[in-house]
Amino acid sequence: MSPRDDEARAILKANDRGGYTVPTAGLYPYQWNWDSVFAAIGFATHDMDRAWTEIETLLAGQWPNGMVPHILFHRVDPGYFPGPDIWRGVGPVPSSGISQPPIAATFVRWLLAMDPSHGDRARRLIPKLIDWHRWFMTWRNAGGAIFVTHPWETGRDNCPDWDAPLAAIEPAGINAYDRRDTTHVQAGERPRRWDYDRYLHLVKLGADCGWDDAHLQQVAPFRVADPTMTFTLLRATRDLRALAAGFGQPTSRLDRWIDEITRGAEQLWNAGAGTYDCVDLRTGTHTGVVTNASFLSWYAGIGGDRMLPQFDRIAGLTRHAVPSTDPAHPAYEPKRYWRGPVWAMMNMLIARGLSESGHPNRAEALRINTRDMIAENGFAEYFDPRDGAPAGGRNFTWTAAIWLAWASDSARRAEWAA
Repeated sequence: MSPRDDEARAILKANDRGGYTVPTAGLYPYQWNWDSVFAAIGFATHDMDRAWTEIETLLAGQWPNGMVPHILFHRVDPGYFPGPDIWRGVGPVPSSGISQPPIAATFVRWLLAMDPSHGDRARRLIPKLIDWHRWFMTWRNAGGAIFVTHPWETGRDNCPDWDAPLAAIEPAGINAYDRRDTTHVQAGERPRRWDYDRYLHLVKLGADCGWDDAHLQQVAPFRVADPTMTFTLLRATRDLRALAAGFGQPTSRLDRWIDEITRGAEQLWNAGAGTYDCVDLRTGTHTGVVTNASFLSWYAGIGGDRMLPQFDRIAGLTRHAVPSTDPAHPAYEPKRYWRGPVWAMMNMLIARGLSESGHPNRAEALRINTRDMIAENGFAEYFDPRDGAPAGGRNFTWTAAIWLAWASDSARRAEWAA
């Protein structure tokens, strides 16, 4: 057993707020959607009941329209901006007005595979998960490719994919504000103020209309089809179908969604650049950036070996893989959030896809690379791909969870059915 194992469990305990975890104290004092799901797999290695509670608490914040918010503001913390007064969410728990990558169904299936005795809890979550997927298919569906109306919705807040779509936005009407993130983390590791102005403009646009999906679909100035959302929803819908079938529930609607997303994901293939990337729906143009999200195609079960040349090329450019932006791209910044750093939880998803797609050696090499990075540098939010130096927040929940569930040599790695 690695000495990091006890440290990882201690981080989960320290970030536990009673039924949900925060990503890290100070910088992120609330429950974040996909952070919380990753936390669950960390808890599952030593406290399965707590793992299920994490996901149940997340889904308890689901809106009447099916959307599961990207932040649930369970307890007001004045140290975070923008808070619930800015978002003005309309769900049962004060929340943001956008969602995040829908990985929950996949991880519910994983938890159930680890311990089938929790079948009743899984069965109760299935209707909520179907409603969430229905919301995506109704309001974020561009011919099967899933789009976002805010960069934060993807979880990849400031990646270079958003530069051109955001540049077309004039952020009018936002009030003066003070950022709180840069009081916790060096400014060079966070998005620029230029980005934040536009983020807040998009939040105001949604809040002012009460997060009316039909209205936003017509007026949103930011509409970008995204690999993260498309690939995670496709994978999660397949896993949701397997869960529903296992409990004898109808699957025809899920089958239709799977077929539609599988076909629609082809829109994200940029033949000229040889990669899956984003498409700005307002201009019809590909963004032309190879990101770590591009490699989630294997996790989604599509594309065959299309991405192998890019993966092997990029893996040879830095000491640690997978950088969030191609180091050969002019917008690459190795320490600034999603413009270059390595994210351990993305590595786990990529590795899982590689393994399922017939590339177990690459998958294991990525695990070992991630293991060494964390073992040497601790449980940071993200890492400099050049040397593994920690960046962003520290004592980070999802990095600790990934260590326990996948990266550590002593990890309890459940097998996921493809």
